[in-house]
Amino acid sequence: MANAVQSRKHPGLIWVSAIVLVGIIVIAIRMLTRERVEVRVALVTYRTLEKTVSTNGMIRPVEKFPAHAPFSGVIEQIYVHVGDHVNKGTLLVRMDDADAKSRLATAQAGLATATASSHDLQGGGTVEERKRYKSDIATATLEQKQAASKLTVEQRLFQKGAASGAEVANAQQQLDSANLMLKNAEARATSRYGPDDLTTASARVADSRAAVSSAHSNIANVDIRSPISGTVYNIPVSQFDYVPAGDDILDVADLNRLQVRAYFDEPEIGKLERGQPVTIVWDAKPNLIWHGHVLLAPTTILTYGTRNVGVCIITVDDPTSDLIPNTNVTVKVTQMQHEHALSIPREALHTEGNTTFVYRLIENKLKRTTVQLGPVVNLTNAEIVSGLAANDVVVLGPKSSLKELSDGLEVKPTE
Repeated sequence: MANAVQSRKHPGLIWVSAIVLVGIIVIAIRMLTRERVEVRVALVTYRTLEKTVSTNGMIRPVEKFPAHAPFSGVIEQIYVHVGDHVNKGTLLVRMDDADAKSRLATAQAGLATATASSHDLQGGGTVEERKRYKSDIATATLEQKQAASKLTVEQRLFQKGAASGAEVANAQQQLDSANLMLKNAEARATSRYGPDDLTTASARVADSRAAVSSAHSNIANVDIRSPISGTVYNIPVSQFDYVPAGDDILDVADLNRLQVRAYFDEPEIGKLERGQPVTIVWDAKPNLIWHGHVLLAPTTILTYGTRNVGVCIITVDDPTSDLIPNTNVTVKVTQMQHEHALSIPREALHTEGNTTFVYRLIENKLKRTTVQLGPVVNLTNAEIVSGLAANDVVVLGPKSSLKELSDGLEVKPTE
């Protein structure tokens, strides 16, 4: 009876208690049933990190012999095949020497003509010309003597009054004319050709001798031999083909000594140093990898298509017959390598101003944590110097692009 009375005296206390209990229940239900953001996570681990830079390049042999056609002509015989190893002095190709012999005969005939012409010019002309000049001089000399004798006679007669002054003057004129004729004949015999004519004739002789020498060289070069020991890797012609002078007919190289001529974009040039390790891949042999090292870092900037590049020379350390000269390859230079570096996926990094941070996962809640990066940061991973420890869990990002991460956010980790 007493409890019933007490309950009727405090009806408000009961209602308040009920409301609090309902609120607790509602909050508990909401906490148990509310959706948490799903996130992708990764473990902080130690691993080997590399900082690399890649580009394209072309394989070049260090020692090679490109055999060119010594003259325009027909290939008579090819003695080797692609892939053959040849020693120094091995006969590779023979050219047909018929045209070479014909050119030699023509050059020799030209030299004989030029030499004879030069000799004639130096002697005043040909034999026939010299005979004619001698005859002209003899005739002019005779006429000069006759005119001089006639003048003497006319002068004596004039002194005796037996000849007029006009007759003496006429005799003098005939003598002057005879003297001029003799002078001209002698001039033609001794100085018909001037210094310029003699210089031109000498130049023709020199040119003709050079043509003969070149023709002799062509005859000697019908047999093309390798000046080096190596492998035949290219024969772009066939037997009986006609090739112009200077055309490439065969290539030999020492395939044990190869280099890559690689082109690096301007911002990457300063990171290249002699001795840095390199890996080399060729699309035609995707399952093979070759290794090398930087022999010569770029020293100047060139224009390569639309790019400003520096040329880097890379030595191939393990060349094989599978790697062919003049092929386009991809090279990857390792600029820096840390063997035991604390690292996280680069995807986990965030920046705000000059601050770099990550979200650690602690009891299913996000904890914003500032980190300091090491020198090795590549496309996939980043080295961590401070802020994290091994086996920490960091968040890579929300599974849904509509969700955002924030400090203290409750999340649900997924693989």
